[in-house]
Amino acid sequence: MKIHVTLFLSEQPRTLELKGRLGWAMTRLAKAGVHGISTIEHPAPRLSAYVHSLRKLGVPIETEIEAHAGIYSGHHARYKLSCNAQVTCVEP
Repeated sequence: MKIHVTLFLSEQPRTLELKGRLGWAMTRLAKAGVHGISTIEHPAPRLSAYVHSLRKLGVPIETEIEAHAGIYSGHHARYKLSCNAQVTCVEP
């Protein structure tokens, strides 16, 4: 997967080209909107690592800590974009 992402951070939009799992994670974040995404909903990929890499590229992502119940109760992170973003798929 290869995508182009335009981040609307301020007066000057910023465009990135992302591939692979970073593209996948950015697409999921953009589609989730204000709800965000979490490892509870996407347990297989290493979501926190992709979020870390996206942040290093300058993508503003918020983290909220949520509690969860069940046999393995505890806490997990929910990630949300802190800006508007437009994602265009270049290669599926």
